[in-house]
Amino acid sequence: MVLAITVVPTIASAQATPDTIAAQELNEIVVKAPKVIRKADMDVYYPSKSAVENSRNGMQLLTNLMIPSLTISDALGSINAAGQAVQVRINGRIATVDQVKALLPETVKRVEWMDNPGLRYNGVNYVLNFIVANPTLGGSLQSEGRQALNIAWGDYFADAKFNNGYSQFEIGTQFKLTNKVKSYRDYKETFTYPDGSSLTRTETPLGGNIDNTFGKLWGAYTYIKLDTTIFYVQASAEPTFSNDRRTNGRLSLSNGSDDIFLTDSHGDNGLSPKFSAYLEQHFDNRQTFVVDFNASFYNGKSYSDYIEQIPGATDYLTDIHTLIKDCNQAYAIEADYIRNWDNSRLTTGASYTAHRNRSQYENLGGEIFHQRQDKVYFFAEYFQRINKVSLTAGLGAQYTDFIFKETNQGNHSWNLRPQATISYTLNRNHRFRLSFQSWQSTPSLAETNVAPQQIDGFQWRIGNPELKTSSSYMLTLRYNFSLPRVEGTFGVRAFTSPDAITPYLYWDDNRLITSYENSKGLQNLTFFLSPQVEIIPDWMMASAHIQYRVERMRGSDYKLYNHNWSGNVNVMLTHWGFELVGQYVRAQHDLWGEKISWGENLSILQLDYNWKNWQFGAGVIMPFGKYDQGSKMLSKWNTNEQHMRLDMRMPYISICYNIQWGRQKYGANKIINADANTDKSTAGGR
Repeated sequence: MVLAITVVPTIASAQATPDTIAAQELNEIVVKAPKVIRKADMDVYYPSKSAVENSRNGMQLLTNLMIPSLTISDALGSINAAGQAVQVRINGRIATVDQVKALLPETVKRVEWMDNPGLRYNGVNYVLNFIVANPTLGGSLQSEGRQALNIAWGDYFADAKFNNGYSQFEIGTQFKLTNKVKSYRDYKETFTYPDGSSLTRTETPLGGNIDNTFGKLWGAYTYIKLDTTIFYVQASAEPTFSNDRRTNGRLSLSNGSDDIFLTDSHGDNGLSPKFSAYLEQHFDNRQTFVVDFNASFYNGKSYSDYIEQIPGATDYLTDIHTLIKDCNQAYAIEADYIRNWDNSRLTTGASYTAHRNRSQYENLGGEIFHQRQDKVYFFAEYFQRINKVSLTAGLGAQYTDFIFKETNQGNHSWNLRPQATISYTLNRNHRFRLSFQSWQSTPSLAETNVAPQQIDGFQWRIGNPELKTSSSYMLTLRYNFSLPRVEGTFGVRAFTSPDAITPYLYWDDNRLITSYENSKGLQNLTFFLSPQVEIIPDWMMASAHIQYRVERMRGSDYKLYNHNWSGNVNVMLTHWGFELVGQYVRAQHDLWGEKISWGENLSILQLDYNWKNWQFGAGVIMPFGKYDQGSKMLSKWNTNEQHMRLDMRMPYISICYNIQWGRQKYGANKIINADANTDKSTAGGR
């Protein structure tokens, strides 16, 4: 996925942790990027006055907080940490980057950063929770436009909120344009046959382009009667107008055959309506009961076209067209009970998620496949604070079941999910935390679907319905420190997934098949450092996240190793109403199965100027460096290396308008969120 072009933020559920910080501590926060306050299960950031004044929406405020581990790109609409998506929430409820943009900076009380979420977050890696004020009068209108000057790329957003007593009404929209952005691919592969012979194909790029244009429209109603009842309901529609990647090239073959012209195109489009409803009820003795329901639908298609032709020939050497029409549904409901005491907390809960998928393969004569997937999850977690020590322990249990109707093939399993954390606070400047996490990953629709998909002249992909739910385990030791003008975290993380679901390759006659297996496991060890430095008080700040990872992957007849450096650096200079932000990201290289893949090495410069309710900005994506996103295949049957190139040196301008009247109410204090995202088929592609 090319993040700079096709970013769609990943969202997940979670629960807000009750604040235990005395109100007078706010008076100590006077610098632009505030000192972090370390708590047992999170780091808490309070926006300073200057951070708020230099922001016109929630994303800009988050950038100004300079949280070291985070990579925030307002221009690309993404929030990531250590190469992974961050689960974003507002007052504990599910949220998108667009909803974060819709936040008024003046109403954000604090931002909670959790890099070790508990069991109630259902296995997510990172949680970022915005806690905002909830007054009862007024309204707001926000709008933002960003347009590149040299290509058809832009992002447009608007959101309005109206408050009346305990009620709030909201409507918003977003449109993202990417139209025929030029790209090309460097590709070389060597196939080794079972008899020991080999064939190398070298692709010389002849151009290509990327489309990714999508939109979103949402409306929401919130009823808040503080300390008693919270009710929230939202409906949205998310159309994908065009999501297509097309590559043209010339193939040269090592066996001396004639060169081949190829066209490789794949993508998808469709519509995804969503609905959610939430109820939170508070009782005496600090007890809370919450219920959340979500439903989503997807009606769309995914496609892949692969054509090979010898120059001058009238017939095609290879002509493959895959078209899959999906009509999929997902439903989820979750209920939690929370009991708080002065120094402890008990949380129990249960959730049920159902997926109903219907895929029609037009290239197989309209053949239809149905998949049913059900997941049930129970958990209990207890938190206790004893002087300088905080302990959290819990256990979850997950049952998963999936089956294909047409073949009656499928699988089911029970999995336990233990989790524990111990935190020791030496003093206000030094803290140690040791945490253990576990979670499960269920097989996807693409990984289990038995319908064969042809990729090129002799490569095919076939799913494996016998896959089992895999488990992952992670142990992390962190040391948090606060020094004059420097805040930071140093840590080491050990990870293992002994039965990870990964691709594997095998020959079937003259066909090279890609299927999926429960592998022999992935293990890695990561060392990381995340500092925040106040270079010039109130003027210049810098933050960074640097990590080194070593890993090993084992599967059917292979054992592979990988190691690499990755991270990000952010620098911000603010004065006289101007704000200059520079960012550099070195992508993480991930080993999964027999493939090493990497995201984007990005650089961004942006200059903003604030004037009354307006913010005017100008920037450039990739002002230096060379864009590269790709992968390397290490299978004994197919070794290849692919680099996706884009002309990403894109200057752009942006305008943001923020007006408010009265006092604003923001989103329900949603403690949990059931996950009901629909599955999508994936058409084959090289």
